[in-house]
Formats: sequence, C-alpha cells, structure tokens
Amino acid sequence: MGTKASTADFILDQLRSLNKVAVKKMFGEYALYCDGKVVGLICDEQLFLKITEQVKAAVGDRYRERFPYPGAKPAMLIENVDDGPWLTALVKLTAEQLPLPDLKKKRKKKSK
Repeated sequence: MGTKASTADFILDQLRSLNKVAVKKMFGEYALYCDGKVVGLICDEQLFLKITEQVKAAVGDRYRERFPYPGAKPAMLIENVDDGPWLTALVKLTAEQLPLPDLKKKRKKKSK
C-alpha cells in the first residue's frame, strides 16, 4: 500500500525535540533514524520500533508485537503517535539501547 509522506512528516513533527531524527523513503515506506541508527519503520501508515527490553518495560501494557511487512523481524507497533512527549521518550530510549551501525568498507576497484 505504501505510506503517505504526510504520515512520515507527522511523526517527524512529533519528534521535533530530538536532535538527530530523520526518515528515509525506501520502497514506498520509510525508515526512521535517530542519532544515525535505524530505530524503526513507518509501514502501511503505522509506526514500528525495534524491540529492546527497556522499551518493552517502558511501554508496559501498550506493547504490541507485529511484523512491519512480510518477512520482516517482529517490531513493536506504536499505536499512540499523537502523544509527542511519550513518543519522543520512546524513540530516544530505543536509540540509546541500539548499537551504532557498522561502517561499510569501500570496495577496491579491480585493476585491468
């Protein structure tokens, strides 16, 4: 189905107090970045965050595990994106719990 740009923009607006937050469009959906880390996905007009134990505890009874798309790893479905301060705290906590991504090494050009 694909996610509308307005949905990604709304979520970014909710997270405006975070310094390094961005989205990148991928295959009609969006990856959500915080501090250079992919913290979640926006798929089919819904926000999914990566699962960490600390975030599961913070969400409590609001915790719902779903698959953002067929074949994906399970993620936490966030149904209350209207609560900006709560969502901001959740995204920040998720980013703090995830490791930095590995830097890709440049491939050497083959000589002829």
